Amino acid sequence: MTIQDAIDRTDSLKYNTYTNDEKIAWLSKLDAMVKQLIIDTHEGGEDIVFAGYDASTDMGKELIVPEPYDEMYILWLQAKIDLANCEYDKYNASITMFNTEYEAFESYYNRNHMPLSHGSRFRF
Repeated sequence: MTIQDAIDRTDSLKYNTYTNDEKIAWLSKLDAMVKQLIIDTHEGGEDIVFAGYDASTDMGKELIVPEPYDEMYILWLQAKIDLANCEYDKYNASITMFNTEYEAFESYYNRNHMPLSHGSRFRF
């Protein structure tokens, strides 16, 4: 899914007045978390380069999380919109659905990538 795809799909599902720049910043924060908390904790994490997204980023840039887990981007944007609008009941529903998708991706990644070894855990 590209940045533009995520924004377009979110806008078609949830009316909002937030700018593309704001949504790009939210997507950048999510991919930074995915990179730091999931990818960088496994072997090969250094092969994926992430420098963040901003208004100058190509809208056709692919986001980090692949199909079928990429629905998390739409749910993340919906949750951020609900939170910014102070619609807390909607936010709770959106963030719960987001968490389900995020955890599914995290589980998939953990099953398919070797975690980094930090040496022996026990010392005698």
